[in-house]
Amino acid sequence: MIRTLARRMGRKRWFARAGRLLVPADRLVSRLTRGRVVALGLIPSLLLTTTGRRSGLPRSNPLVFVRDGDAWVVVGSNWGQPHQPAWVHNLAADPSATVTVGGAVHAVRARRAEGAERERLWALLVAEWPAYPVYAERAGGRPIVVFRLEPAS
Repeated sequence: MIRTLARRMGRKRWFARAGRLLVPADRLVSRLTRGRVVALGLIPSLLLTTTGRRSGLPRSNPLVFVRDGDAWVVVGSNWGQPHQPAWVHNLAADPSATVTVGGAVHAVRARRAEGAERERLWALLVAEWPAYPVYAERAGGRPIVVFRLEPAS
């Protein structure tokens, strides 16, 4: 019931504002639970850790994800803001990252989805979080990047 309510409220502008404010708390909860609880357990979420393209330091972000075979799929919606989230730029600079899901850490390599694959993955993401089309509209024409995070070999 709470998950259904969260999915419905995700389309509201105030929800996106509140969500952005809660990201630091979500990072803290994720760290304290060693990645077992992300997004308060309301929706399937992971902790993506990239290398800061300027600082060289690890940067962790809680993100909604869907599975696609052995990979995790995430989207750079940034709650519909007109600029890309920093982690998108970090992955463009260095596609090596880690994801923490259910407390387990996995090394991944990010690959930007394009064309028909992007459309297929976008549909999976929208099925999980129906607010994504609203975020894309609010982003004002900015491309919403979809990444497939594949296990590193």
